Amino acid sequence: MRPDIFTLLASDRTPLYLAPQAGVSESPFRRLCRRFGADVVESEFVSAAGIVRGNQRTRDYLRFDEAERPIGIQIFGSDPAQMADAAALVEDVYQPDFVDINFGCPVKKVVKRNGGSGCLRDLALVQDIIRAVDDATEIPTTVKIRSGFDETTRDPVGIGLRCQEAGARTLCIHPRTRADMYSGEARWSEIRAVVQALEIPVIGNGDVRSGEDARQMRDETGCAGVMIARGSHGGPWVFTQARAALDGEEIPPDPDVRTRFEICLEHARNSLAFSNDAHRALLEFRKHLGWYTKGLPDSRALRTELFQCESLGEVEKLLEGYLEEQAALQPA
Repeated sequence: MRPDIFTLLASDRTPLYLAPQAGVSESPFRRLCRRFGADVVESEFVSAAGIVRGNQRTRDYLRFDEAERPIGIQIFGSDPAQMADAAALVEDVYQPDFVDINFGCPVKKVVKRNGGSGCLRDLALVQDIIRAVDDATEIPTTVKIRSGFDETTRDPVGIGLRCQEAGARTLCIHPRTRADMYSGEARWSEIRAVVQALEIPVIGNGDVRSGEDARQMRDETGCAGVMIARGSHGGPWVFTQARAALDGEEIPPDPDVRTRFEICLEHARNSLAFSNDAHRALLEFRKHLGWYTKGLPDSRALRTELFQCESLGEVEKLLEGYLEEQAALQPA
């Protein structure tokens, strides 16, 4: 039986989280990241309205394998009653280890409905949502926030305290505002300030792209856990490297190109097998193909060909051909 998130957060071994990411942190990728060392994973963020309406595509986002535990389902919305109903349904039907509330997504189509980071414009609403979800479920309620909606509302400590008071059991902070989107640098000093102000565990998120970044974030902020998002794109081995760095061990190098492609194809096969529509799954996997091949010699030409593939067999053939071409270019 795996330890729960609070046992992990209270241990001397800083847990690593895979961030909830739309179109990325699906079950096949979550399982891959767990194999490489992620301690806790979360679902893609899921609309509370879609859950309550019984939308099938929304429900598909909620599926997970027992091997993924501990896992949280992340939901978003701006209606406390609807969020409570969605959380109760998620707990009853899917039984995750915790339910996470998204107050961080900066995407326009979410924010315009007052979801995600849009809620940060009304902290009374934030508290109402947390209380409603917490009252509706027996599993822990956790939250993910940004530092504010914009510079005028930037108050990570104040937001964190309001979330804690409303019943959040852990808080993850990405120290940018919604207006920042993903520009500039994440202000890790704000993570440290929140850690010092709150009694509940605080997970740091933002600009962790390497094993060394994970160690540096923990050491600079004192965060109880480290969450990795974009740093995992096309490189789930970042969790192995982060684990080594956090444990004071030598950080292993990135895998060679052949091994990278083997991991990519494993990911692709699992994605197609998990999906109810293999063709659509392959089209959606193209972004991963772009990430796995980023930075390689002649990678732009390779990606152009990969993005035209209509079957996994074509992808496999192209990647093998690329390896053979690159081997032929090496000096004898």
